[in-house]
Amino acid sequence: MTSGVSPYAGQRVALLTQHGKERMIAPVLERALGCRVERVAGYDTDLLGTFTRDIPRADTQFEAARKKARIGMELSGLPLGLASEGSFGPDPFAGMFPWNVEFLIWSDNERGLEVVGVAQGTANFSHLLVADWAAAEAFARRSGFPEHYLVVRPEGADDPRIRKGIAAWAELEAAFAWALAESVHGRVFVETDVRAHANPTRMENIRLAAEDLAQKLCSLCPACDTPGFWIVERVAGLPCADCGAPTRETRAEVCGCLKCAHRFTRERTERQRADPGRCDYCNP
Repeated sequence: MTSGVSPYAGQRVALLTQHGKERMIAPVLERALGCRVERVAGYDTDLLGTFTRDIPRADTQFEAARKKARIGMELSGLPLGLASEGSFGPDPFAGMFPWNVEFLIWSDNERGLEVVGVAQGTANFSHLLVADWAAAEAFARRSGFPEHYLVVRPEGADDPRIRKGIAAWAELEAAFAWALAESVHGRVFVETDVRAHANPTRMENIRLAAEDLAQKLCSLCPACDTPGFWIVERVAGLPCADCGAPTRETRAEVCGCLKCAHRFTRERTERQRADPGRCDYCNP
């Protein structure tokens, strides 16, 4: 992969967000690319779906990010657009911990390109059904409140009555009292608010997605200088350290251009041999 002077130096990029994501995204991309990221307002991105489930997301995570980028470009009249979208679920390893995946899409109308930055990691995303203030307070402290905001509802996770963006102890006490009074069964549902501006843990993953995107956009195709020359395939076959048989571990990476047919295979050099525990012969 080769890098050169960024083709985006001095260009304006539309970023549609209403949750403060520009604070993490703009410094990374402006430093790496020399562009100017401009926040676009005038559209309620919650209409595309909310993490509090009051408006379900109709599209996939990628399609939601793409739609945001396109709306931002239309509102601003700019040929370059940015948007991010997150998702939450169990971790992909043991399925025991909350996990956050962030997509950051770069849309370039003039070149007909879409490049996606990705980051993932442990999330601060939890909930609890409580019946008294002591339990609600304990949950809040475990959740990193008030730096991480909270959401409160009466009854349960899907109750349409909701108070979001709770960021102070007095506000939380008042919301808890309101929800308890509204609840027929004396229960209050408390959860972390995972909107970007309300969740510093998620904000860090958005920053890491911006770093990933910057690396990809700074990698230009050796044949045609198109940005986004990156890994398109991983080749298995790293030999076992004990028996020498090929394993399923990655031996090489194939990098490819988004526009032309140029490909380049790069052998992995950081590891010459695979752990025998990953060998189907030594560890069937």
